[in-house]
Amino acid sequence: MTVRCAILDDYQNVALTCADWSALLPDVELTAFQDTVTGEALTSRLAPFEVIVAMRERTPFDAALFGRLPNLRLLVTTGMRNASIDMGAAAARGITVCGTASLGHPTPELTWGLLLALARHIPQEDAALRAGGWQTTLGTDLKGKTLGLIGFGRVAQAMARYGTAFEMDVLAWSRSLTDQAAAAGGARRADGLAALLAEADVVSLHVPLNASTRHMIDAAALSTMKRSAYLLNTSRAGVVDTEALAAALHGGRIAGAAVDVHDPEPLNGASPLVTAPNTVLTPHLGYVSRDNYAGFYTEAAQNIRAWLDGSPIRVLG
Repeated sequence: MTVRCAILDDYQNVALTCADWSALLPDVELTAFQDTVTGEALTSRLAPFEVIVAMRERTPFDAALFGRLPNLRLLVTTGMRNASIDMGAAAARGITVCGTASLGHPTPELTWGLLLALARHIPQEDAALRAGGWQTTLGTDLKGKTLGLIGFGRVAQAMARYGTAFEMDVLAWSRSLTDQAAAAGGARRADGLAALLAEADVVSLHVPLNASTRHMIDAAALSTMKRSAYLLNTSRAGVVDTEALAAALHGGRIAGAAVDVHDPEPLNGASPLVTAPNTVLTPHLGYVSRDNYAGFYTEAAQNIRAWLDGSPIRVLG
């Protein structure tokens, strides 16, 4: 019997060429989907499949969805954690959940690119040049400025190294961060979130989305930032109150924002940030790199092969 495998959210149509899936043939029939659907359309699409490869947290797998997928036996997520999967519900239905490794450098590399694009107005100057313009903006220097990092995991620590290379002063804060851990990562520990927001010239968010971080950057937080400051969000959309951020940008309360994460995703023009000034917006590209995808799909294929052979690997739960 052939096992059917769905590969989700393959927007660039590269999943089947980024890795060698041949070890699964002829036992597995692979189907890659280039779009995201929800509701009944999602249920109808996925119902025939015994195996699903999910891209990050794009598609929530809750108890209700698991209940509508009677054939599902293996769920592979890219990355070794996925807050959108109800692990208890998966276990209750006998569904094995496996993960893959995820590279640490693509997200901070993108975040730094967004900062440079924002500070030097690269998208605006590109558009102006193509329209016949020349030197239409004045860029902001990064040397000597303060980079404020909220959260201090591996992405933020990479950002600290980049900031140091650009001769910036690096300030960091998280609820559990100590002076010693901050110093070891090349930063000073801020005396609280409010202190970081008030001092930083660039505020970059690197925290997971949970009850304690949802809308941690709201209208009140934005009001404490310098008018000349920039905000970067490549973590999760819900960490920032999007309406408040749009209002702050329209009102000139901060100098600009670069945002890679949105609600909903794909965005489809629904966010007030689309019309906000002084923004650089990207479609959740933090993890989207050739090397990262190669790792995702290579390990996904390995996970499926191991599961077929009766010895699952990289099992989550």
